[in-house]
Amino acid sequence: MGRSNLYNKERYEARNGILKPLPEKVLQFGTGVLLRGLPDFFIDKANKKGIFNGSVVVVKSTTTGGIIDFEQQDNLYHHVVKGVVDGKEVNEIYENTSISRVLVASSQWQEIITLSQSPALKIVLSNTTEAGLVFDPNDTELILTPSSFPGKLLSVLWHRWIHFAEKANEFGLVILPTELVPDNGHVLKKIILDLATLQQLPNEFIFWLNEYNDFCNTLVDRIVTGNLPAEEQESLENELGYQDHLLITSEPFALWAIETNKQSTADTLSFAQADDGIVVAPSISKFRELKLRLLNGTHTFCCALAILLGYETVKESMSNINFRKFITQLLENEIAPCVQGDDISISDIRHFQNVVLDRFSNPTIEHQWKSIALNYIEKIKMRNLFLIEKYQQLTHKVPVAMSICVAAFFVYQEQLCQQVDMSQFAFDTTFKDSVHKVMTSIQQNGMQMVVNEFINNKA
Repeated sequence: MGRSNLYNKERYEARNGILKPLPEKVLQFGTGVLLRGLPDFFIDKANKKGIFNGSVVVVKSTTTGGIIDFEQQDNLYHHVVKGVVDGKEVNEIYENTSISRVLVASSQWQEIITLSQSPALKIVLSNTTEAGLVFDPNDTELILTPSSFPGKLLSVLWHRWIHFAEKANEFGLVILPTELVPDNGHVLKKIILDLATLQQLPNEFIFWLNEYNDFCNTLVDRIVTGNLPAEEQESLENELGYQDHLLITSEPFALWAIETNKQSTADTLSFAQADDGIVVAPSISKFRELKLRLLNGTHTFCCALAILLGYETVKESMSNINFRKFITQLLENEIAPCVQGDDISISDIRHFQNVVLDRFSNPTIEHQWKSIALNYIEKIKMRNLFLIEKYQQLTHKVPVAMSICVAAFFVYQEQLCQQVDMSQFAFDTTFKDSVHKVMTSIQQNGMQMVVNEFINNKA
């Protein structure tokens, strides 16, 4: 299945111009849907705008699955974007042409080494999951295929330094790990340096690693899945005239925040000009805080409440007017004041809040509340305790919506016969008293009545 089968040439060239091979500027470790639905989406968008003009070479490191679908489809795939933006449903289809080839690490490592010596190469991307960012003292291979991702990256950097020799300072790389680990760039850099020290590589190489390669912390946020529901998938494939085994779907929202102080890095990441969803800045802490408090925090606050109301999915609960009013009041009146600060303006909060409500309302994503409830206690401690304490410090009042959510949590735990001792949470006496009162009301009158009373009192 080649390019001519995937595209109507006249239509494609009329819209985008002639599709030409582009320099291989990006080495990407990972074939997963997140990389194809976020970084590769942005790179493809930039290429079609004539901004970045570079392709992606993908490395498949895992032993499961193969690359036959990439080979048969000439590395092309469709990306369906479905969801809600500003309260309106979106359904768009993109043809992604960003990938030039896919290499298998176990059998094509010498080709990857050859690519590492290319002056066109500028960027390394990765998404090897949290388990991929680990230090393996036994991974000391530089010539044959290293076993770990950090080992593979060290091999790439070593061969690049050796190849360019005295000119190596001109050919450092921008390294963008997208694993969901705080300060992922710093974590990866330390592992690479520890591996280089363990292998007693030259000090000159270690200096080059430190000074001429930029390991950037990043934050990625987008829900990306595989195929559409069977009926929609069949309908689309009938329209296309072939089966796209690489097709992915995602929500419209996309964020890729990249932290760097180097202008040279910002210049290299020219694809950032193609979409507002890419942010290149000296600090990305505000984006992490917005996501943690407004998105993750709201999920955690409302999880038990939604389950006690009888909802299975987030989208189902958002279709209820009173639940939507409750979550909006929680965001606007109790969470937002706690997040606002020197780096986060009220306009930042309002924009992100609206995005959160759109994302929660996405009719195409089956996000189960019970899945969100996993590791519930730790999520409350990490995401919610700060907000409860901050609200009380700011207002000297009990946050009513937050106390309802926490009361729902304790009632839900009791229903699961998993009673949790409230003393393990750093609640003050006034908040504890409010929670106990709401718990009694939930048990006597039901969760819906408590929510309705809250909404009526705010009306």
